[in-house]
Amino acid sequence: MQGVTSNDFSSAQGTPRHDLESSPAATVSAGPGPGPAPEDLLRRLRARGAADPVTHVERVPARAGVPAPWPPWASAELRAAFATRGVVAPWQHQAEAANLAYEGQHVVVATGTASGKSLAYQLPALATLLADPRATVLYLAPTKALAADQLRAVAALELEGVRPACYDGDTPRAEREWIRRHSRFVLTNPDMLHHGILPGHAQWSGFLRRLAYVVIDECHTYRGVFGSHVAHVLRRLRRQCARFGATPVFVLASATSGDPATAAGRLTGLPVTAVTEDASPRGGVTFALWEPPLLPPESGSAAPVPPGSSSPVPPQATGDDFPLPVPPQADGGHSSLPAPPQADGGHDDLRQVRRSALRETADLLADTVAEGVRTLAFVRSRKGAEVVAANARRSLDEAVPGLGDRVAAYRGGYLREERRELERALLHGDLLGLASTNALELGVDLVGLDAVLICGYPGTRASLWQQAGRAGRSGQEALAVLVARDDPLDTYLVHHPEAIFGAPVEATVLDPANPYVLAPQLACAAVEAPLTPADLALFGDGAKEAVDELVAAGALRQRPTGWYWRHRERPEVDLRGEGGAPVCVVESSTGRLLGTVDGGSSHFLLHPGAVHLHQGVSYVVDDLDLADGCALVHAEEPDWSTHARDVTDLSVVSVRSYVDAGPVGMFLGEVDVTSQVVSYQRRRIATGEVIDTRPLDLPTRELRTVAVWFTLSPQSLTLAGVQPADVPGALHAAEHAAIGLLPLMATCDRWDIGGLSTAVHQDTEAPTVFVYDGHPGGAGFAERAYATASAWLRATRDAIAECGCETGCPSCVQSPKCGNGNNPLSKPDAIRVLDVVLANLPD
Repeated sequence: MQGVTSNDFSSAQGTPRHDLESSPAATVSAGPGPGPAPEDLLRRLRARGAADPVTHVERVPARAGVPAPWPPWASAELRAAFATRGVVAPWQHQAEAANLAYEGQHVVVATGTASGKSLAYQLPALATLLADPRATVLYLAPTKALAADQLRAVAALELEGVRPACYDGDTPRAEREWIRRHSRFVLTNPDMLHHGILPGHAQWSGFLRRLAYVVIDECHTYRGVFGSHVAHVLRRLRRQCARFGATPVFVLASATSGDPATAAGRLTGLPVTAVTEDASPRGGVTFALWEPPLLPPESGSAAPVPPGSSSPVPPQATGDDFPLPVPPQADGGHSSLPAPPQADGGHDDLRQVRRSALRETADLLADTVAEGVRTLAFVRSRKGAEVVAANARRSLDEAVPGLGDRVAAYRGGYLREERRELERALLHGDLLGLASTNALELGVDLVGLDAVLICGYPGTRASLWQQAGRAGRSGQEALAVLVARDDPLDTYLVHHPEAIFGAPVEATVLDPANPYVLAPQLACAAVEAPLTPADLALFGDGAKEAVDELVAAGALRQRPTGWYWRHRERPEVDLRGEGGAPVCVVESSTGRLLGTVDGGSSHFLLHPGAVHLHQGVSYVVDDLDLADGCALVHAEEPDWSTHARDVTDLSVVSVRSYVDAGPVGMFLGEVDVTSQVVSYQRRRIATGEVIDTRPLDLPTRELRTVAVWFTLSPQSLTLAGVQPADVPGALHAAEHAAIGLLPLMATCDRWDIGGLSTAVHQDTEAPTVFVYDGHPGGAGFAERAYATASAWLRATRDAIAECGCETGCPSCVQSPKCGNGNNPLSKPDAIRVLDVVLANLPD
């Protein structure tokens, strides 16, 4: 069955490999033919420059598969349908998970990319639909693209009576009634379940009372505040099913993660059995860690790049059409009063930087495409994906006119028609290279590509392996390259490969008891049906206290039969913490809708005067109307880029826990953070030179969240050799590095967290460094930092000390999102500060 699916190959046992985790139709065309072997390709890429940029090469060996017999309950019709798609028999982990689900146990299958997790849930779900003509199945994906991909996979089986259909924001209203009445396999996302299906449960009563399975795909993505919201959406779903007499089995699929059973149980509120032994075959992978070279001091960041790309911008952690939460963009400040620049920090050090990871990735993408290698480049930001694609296209067209047309960008914020056309072009081989945000990490199946480039550490080892796993065609060898950004964590990782290859993947962190999540979700549940005491047990710890607060606030009214919602309108609950409704980007001269930007990023990316990139075209923002959610832009290609700057203030609300370590104190508690974008810089694209700073008048935003912070006595700093005038720069540098290294300990990246440092804070009355979760109520990251404080801060100290720069650089103490322009900073004094903390803090 070679070539039937996108990655069929024979294992040692002679069993064809299969992966119905995505559509069998998602076969990438061969393009110009097979490229060089991964080792040869890597050798050619390394030879481009004078210095070798590769710091480590890891060889992930190939693995044979372990097949299993079809379960006896799988009908001949179902087995024949899978056989037509190249599936001769399941792998052992697929059969194990499928049997558990069919027997009525809630199960999570947590195995590697392309291990065929979809067969583990398709098999019991479809067998039940064929055996019981009234049964239904609900499938949830974190992105629309993934749901659409799974729809193609199920529809391709051509099973009579299943009638699969996608029900999401793109579904025409004319089709929605038919889906509610007739579809037995509905594919949607948590957002539509929250906004559409559960509020309309009466219309969905026939579907819900016959619900046999709930499939939760890529469940490891439900972390932090988003995951906590989804946990309660699932509890609301269970509640409505119980009202209709249904008790569906939950089947979850996850990338390899730490303790998946506990995470899945916390997400669903049910006991879940984990299947973690991956029995699928796998081709070998050559995994290289790549550090771009240092630029000469006099060149600064002078390499010309397209508009808006001369320095990093806040990436959005996107799903496909529903961006994940975007946290505060500023690391914070050094104090409430400006301090004079330090001799060993400040703007002068910005000249000594490494070559941009975006430029390096664009060149690598162009080189691999020119070699005939089908390549996907993962880029952390929407703007970065546009820049990488534009640079790669330009380089390819200079070499072979027209070859640049084989490369494109893919990101959230595109119109539906644009996304579908790009997906079609990729699946049919019209595109040979793609620069994408993580929208495609979980979206259209890309297993079968020859190489994956990862521009910057994606924040977790789970995401890193998920992205790297997209490489591998027909069981052949594949190449994965992590291109390090000029960032403390990236630099640490490329010089400490054991932190990537020798460490287990992280556990998924979510907290359903977060009161900022629990209360609004209980309000939504009360709208759907009055809450009863029995319901409070379903929603877990803190539910009674949250209900009491809702009653006190006048949102609920208590009656003998339960708690009732008092208002006419539904509560507004933002599952993904995007900071408000999306802002439409409209071309002012034509009225054409270009796309959208989530509300949380609009202050930074769409302020008046901002440069906005869309499919390689540069626009300048004329006006931002936050009330109407609209930004008017005009096409222009200026020779400058824009960089928003904000100010941040923080006050301590309460202390949950603390450690008294003599001159050092370590604290965990609630804080209030206020931030405001107050200005933006215009910088020359060619040189990075600051042209001017222009004021902005945008509203202040407030956040109550959880923070970890440490204090030091002034005397301990003096004894360590940190002079009073150098304290702001020392703390500021330590704060930046600590934020950059926290993802080593917590399931987050630096864009999930913020920070602030000050020589004297009004609440602590001491030199203090704060690091806080960028989500209302917290997301568990600060708690993890507090629990691992010694290890976290020791890794931070080592990353600063081991950096080869003399006075501080983006690889150690500078931050791409600093609200104070990385001024002041003192690298040697930051080491002294952390030495004091580590000398006194207990392990």
